[in-house]
Amino acid sequence: MTVDRFLLRLILVIAWLNGVHTLDHMIRGDFHWPLDGQSVGFVLVVAAIYLVIGVGVRLSRRGVVGPLFWAIVGCGGLIFGWLSHFSPFTDQPLHVIYGTYHNATGGALAVLCLMLLMSVVLTATLYSFYLWHHQRPITVSRPVTR
Repeated sequence: MTVDRFLLRLILVIAWLNGVHTLDHMIRGDFHWPLDGQSVGFVLVVAAIYLVIGVGVRLSRRGVVGPLFWAIVGCGGLIFGWLSHFSPFTDQPLHVIYGTYHNATGGALAVLCLMLLMSVVLTATLYSFYLWHHQRPITVSRPVTR
């Protein structure tokens, strides 16, 4: 099994946009040095995201996991993103992200990055489901006995 090149590109774009979004979190003060309780949680979440992406890409290239894995991971990413920035329970909705910056350009870029990240995660998730639905089943041929 080979990794779909378009899906792999989408995953790499997600990794890059997530890095930019992580930088935005750092600029907005979600990361403190020396590490405190809030910062440790932030670092663990970022590390877990990149661990799943890295291990997933490696296992995909080996044929261990396929599109269903990425569809499930994508659903998890969409849920996490919604809970973190779009749900009524979040403390970091879009207007807070925008308002944290002292100029309209910085706030707009931060919100744009988040919207792009979520859009690419949605695209990769839907595409993964498409690939999973259309992949050929693996059949094992058995000798015919009469």
